[in-house]
Amino acid sequence: MSRRHAAIKREVVADAKYNDIVVAKFMNSLMLAGKKSVAEAILYGAMAELEAKVKKPALEVFKTALDNVKPQLEVRSRRVGGATYQVPTEVRPDRQQALAIRWIIGAARNRSEKTMEERLFNELQDAYNNRGTAIRKREDTHRMAEANKAFAHFKW
Repeated sequence: MSRRHAAIKREVVADAKYNDIVVAKFMNSLMLAGKKSVAEAILYGAMAELEAKVKKPALEVFKTALDNVKPQLEVRSRRVGGATYQVPTEVRPDRQQALAIRWIIGAARNRSEKTMEERLFNELQDAYNNRGTAIRKREDTHRMAEANKAFAHFKW
C-alpha cells in the first residue's frame, strides 16, 4: 500500500428505483460473483416487503435501520512499549456506513430463513426495531470500547 497519497474514492452511481447512493452501495455489497441483477432483485424484494409490513416508505425504513446499526465507537489496536492496547476511537461517518452495511448483510446471510430475500427483510426489520444480530454486533463493539475507556489517553 502506497504511503504517498490517499486512494481516490470512486463515485457510486445511484440505484435505478430509489435513486439513492446508499442503496446502491448496499446492493454492491450484497452482490456475489458479479451478479448485480440477482442482488438487485433480492434487495428490491426485501424493501417491497418492508414497505408492505411496516406501512412506511421503504427507503425511510431502510435508512433508519442502517442508522440504528451504525457504531459510534470502536476499538483499535495500538502498540505502546511492547504492549498492545485496545484503544477506543470514534468511527468516521463513511466507515460507520460501511460497517453497518457489512453487519446487516452478514447477519442476514447467517439467518435460517429459506430465501435470501426473506433473510434480508427480517434482518432489516429487526434493525429497524433495534433488535437482531446486527444490533447486537454494534452493542458488543460499544461495550468493548466502554470497557477499554482507561486506555483512551493512548489515542493518536
